[in-house]
Amino acid sequence: MSRKIRIIELSDLQREALTKGYQAGKSHALRKRCHIVLLKSEGRSSQDISKITDTVAASVNYWLNRFEREGIAGLQTRPGRGRKPILGNGAEAAKVFETVKQERQRLGQAKAVLEKELNKNFSLQTLKRFLKSITAATNG
Repeated sequence: MSRKIRIIELSDLQREALTKGYQAGKSHALRKRCHIVLLKSEGRSSQDISKITDTVAASVNYWLNRFEREGIAGLQTRPGRGRKPILGNGAEAAKVFETVKQERQRLGQAKAVLEKELNKNFSLQTLKRFLKSITAATNG
């Protein structure tokens, strides 16, 4: 019993965009998803693609469906994924910066003051990473 293999027809523009995404995409996930669609357009089965890309066939079909609904934009990871930062930007960043400036030699004391004022609990390492990120953003 042979199964009918679903083939995705790509326009030249789509193929070019997918090839560019596969070769130079910013994230590994985007490159992998573009590769999945390109392999499917060659007439390969979902099982073959899953072996090539080291994923499961259900994921292959999920990304193919999303590509058909939304185009190449559908292959991007949607915003809102991952853990939200404990310390935010904007007014909180200014508050952190000012408090650390006042308690320059005692970062642990600055952390205690910030936890009380912001009503948030965080580690000293989190504070250090946050300071590093805001100084990199202002210097870079």
